[in-house]
Parts: sequence; C-alpha cells; structure tokens
Amino acid sequence: MTSFEQLGITQHYVKQLKNQGISSPTPIQEQSIPIIRNGQDLIAEAQTGTGKTYAFLLPILEKIDPSEEHVQALIVAPTRELALQVTKEVEKLKPEGAQALAVYGGQDVAKQAKKLKGQAHIVVATPGRLLDHLARETVSLDHVGTVVLDEADQMLEVGFLPDVKRIMKHTPEEKQVLLFSATITKQVQSLANMLLNNPKRVKVEAEKVTLTNIKQLVYETTDRAKQQTLITIMQEHRPFLAVIFCRTKRRASKLNGALKREGFESDELHGDLSQAKREKVMQRFRDAKIQYLVATDVAARGLDVEGVTHVFNYDIPQDPESYIHRIGRTGRAGGKGLAITFASPKDRPALKQIEKAIDEPLVRRSLDTLSPKKEEK
Repeated sequence: MTSFEQLGITQHYVKQLKNQGISSPTPIQEQSIPIIRNGQDLIAEAQTGTGKTYAFLLPILEKIDPSEEHVQALIVAPTRELALQVTKEVEKLKPEGAQALAVYGGQDVAKQAKKLKGQAHIVVATPGRLLDHLARETVSLDHVGTVVLDEADQMLEVGFLPDVKRIMKHTPEEKQVLLFSATITKQVQSLANMLLNNPKRVKVEAEKVTLTNIKQLVYETTDRAKQQTLITIMQEHRPFLAVIFCRTKRRASKLNGALKREGFESDELHGDLSQAKREKVMQRFRDAKIQYLVATDVAARGLDVEGVTHVFNYDIPQDPESYIHRIGRTGRAGGKGLAITFASPKDRPALKQIEKAIDEPLVRRSLDTLSPKKEEK
C-alpha cells in the first residue's frame, strides 16, 4: 500500500493527517497527488466521500507561501455548504501564517471585503459571490497559481457555466486548473476542453465499500400514503440521526411541519433559508439537538455528519449518482447505516436505473412486513 510519504507529502502534513486518524491515502489521493505536484492540469472523476478534498488540498497547501501577500489558490464550489466544508478542511491543515477565506452568498459583503483586505492566501468561493467581489475589486486573482473547480457537474447543473468562464478571465493565463466531478458528462468535458491545458485524467469508481455497510430497502407506497408511511417507519425505528431527502424546498418545508406536529425533533435545510439559519440548523444536527434533517439535494451537498444512522429518500433521486451521494451520508467511518427509499408505481423506471448502477436489486418492503428488529440486522 502506498503511503503519503511515498506520494511526496511532507512530514508536517503526514503528522497532521495521523492526528485525524488518516494513515494511508485513498485511491483518488494516490492517483491525483503526484499529477498535481507535477504542476499538470487534471480532470478527476470521483464521488463525494472518496477523499477528493484532500487529494487537491494537500499538494496546494504545500505550495502556499504565507509571506507572499496575495491569493495563491482558488477553489470554486457550487454551494455554500461545500465551500464551508472545504474551508474547514483547509483550516485544519493550513501552514502557520496562511489565511483561508470562504466567500459565499448570505454573508455581509462589506465584512467579507474587510477580511479579504487582511489578505487571504486561499479563497474558497461560490461563483456568484466571488464575481461580486471581483466587480467591487475587493479581491484580486492576478497571482493565482492553482484553480480548483469542485463538483463541476453540480456547478453546471445549477447554471454556473457563464460565471465560471467570467471568473477564469480574472486569473493568469499561466496556472494549474484541477477539475473534480462525480460524473464527466459531455457538458463537463466541454468545460474542461475550454479551460484546461492538456489535462491528465483520473477516474475512481464509487467504492462498493461505502455501500456494503448500508442496508438498502425500498418501501412501495403511493404519493398520498407516503407521509404516513414515513411517520410509521420512524415511530418504529426511532433513528438516532436521520437525513430525509425531498425533491423541492416546498416539499421539505411541508414535510418538516408534519414531522414536528408528530413530535419529532426535526428541522429543514434548503436554499430559501438564510446562510446564518442554515449554519445554525447544521450545527444543531451535528450536536444531535435535532435528530431529523429534512433536506433538498443542493442544500445537502457536502453534508458530512458523523453518526447518521438512517437516510430516507422521501422523493426518489433524479439519477443513480444522487442516490449514491444521498445514501453515502450514512454508514460512514465503518458504522452501519440504513437507507430507505419510498417508491410509487411511477418511480419504477428510476428504481431500475439505480439497481443497474449499484449492480444489485433493492429489497422491497411494504408496511405490513415492517419488522424493525429484522431489518436492522
């Protein structure tokens, strides 16, 4: 097995990783780090949960020179949650004297600008807010050596392509560009062709390991009976921490209201909430002050909370990648997890796609077969 030392990572970072319980690199880190350290552009295809953040952060942090007072690395992410999560990882590892700043919507622009004047060496940003700062000239990307486009497929899905192109015009011609994406669609490939120079390619399959710890069930129900079916299962199982995924903000809000009326300690997480409220909700969930988080896909991007015992797909995900991403919120760090998907007759084609992608049939259940003891084995 390759070690971080063999990949050229210095003892300073090897020690810090060990303090976090990380002793050996994941496949994406093993393949990407040498390419990034070599200064080449990279297209990396890797799911969330494969260790991709450290794959680009470690070689970037090693190059940061705190004595140089300008932005040296830029990481662009599709959501505020992901930007915050990446910033937290930077804070854990960054060299002494290096400054990192998360730039995202929902924060006071003037406050952010003030922080940027204090010089940030690494900026982690969502596209819209970064363009605000570039327009106000409160941030300069003139000396950026490395640009990371994280979750590129999500960025394109949310319609950030024009923003990303505009951001890149503010960066030097000579730079390293790293593109990370769960899927390399034609759109992602054409973005790469536009912005990357002779890139190397790395692909890491979604690890089956992450799914082996997760028991996956499907409850066949109807749209009308879905809410009551969920409540019945939750009353039977009483999950310690659960994430419940809904298709839209409105459905998440409505379901959260219904769960609260039933006496569940729940809250909602979606794009209509202010950033302060979203952060407060996430903190309460991490601290287990609320046990049930009703979320939309985009809001839950980058959601990484230890101890999630159950994931409920209240609404079936749009594609197999989203399914894998959602259920990967449970069964982490060697723990066991349970993923329950609700499916009405019209969801059968989507279920078939998911089964094909994970290469196994999902176990069907209905309420009359509900036996929590049996299912949690």
